[in-house]
Amino acid sequence: MINKQVNSVHDAVANILDGATVMIGGFGEAGSPIELIHALIDHGAKDLTVVNNNTGSGHVGLAALIENKRVAKMICSFPRTANSTVFPELYKKGEIELELVPQGTLAERIRAGGAGVPAFYTATSVGTPLAEGKEVRNINGRDYVLEYGLTADFSLIKCLKADRYGNLIYNKTARNFAPIMAMAGKTTIVQTREYVDAGEIDPEIVVTPGIFVDQVVTVANPLHESELVAAEEVYP
Repeated sequence: MINKQVNSVHDAVANILDGATVMIGGFGEAGSPIELIHALIDHGAKDLTVVNNNTGSGHVGLAALIENKRVAKMICSFPRTANSTVFPELYKKGEIELELVPQGTLAERIRAGGAGVPAFYTATSVGTPLAEGKEVRNINGRDYVLEYGLTADFSLIKCLKADRYGNLIYNKTARNFAPIMAMAGKTTIVQTREYVDAGEIDPEIVVTPGIFVDQVVTVANPLHESELVAAEEVYP
């Protein structure tokens, strides 16, 4: 009988190896799997390439992963936001690499990767430094830049409710990048606020089907990034 539940966040991330590419859900607080990220810090994997919309806030979650020198490269859209200080400082020192991707392009690269589409053309970034060194093709009188689909060794996401098959539903905007990251990750690890038996989620409202999910761990009372940042918390 299929049962994708694991006992703890530490068990869930135990197989993430040095040098892995990891997609992490959430843009800002919404959808950010903080407990899984902190477990990854404890686990010790390093030289990671992380795909996220930004680089985290304060000294918790993704920012803490970066601060603890576990990330070699960030692929993101917003490397600097109101409460992000860790990444900008390391980047200025040349201690971390950045691949800057417009937000819509980032979403489409992840979606394409999950759908098995190797590459696509987009008008976004034409004529800007982000297009330098990339193939440009004129289609119907307009220039387009070639962008490649993104996949990952692991995807870490957060949902509202999951069943033992791995079917997921999300809380409003916490959905953001999670569904496409679940598709694009070779191994998708999910922290859920509520775990239910098979059949308790209406199939008509399932957002991410269980076929895209490998492991589910219950975190009944997830941390809130904004509260941790406001309290000036530091992890670990």
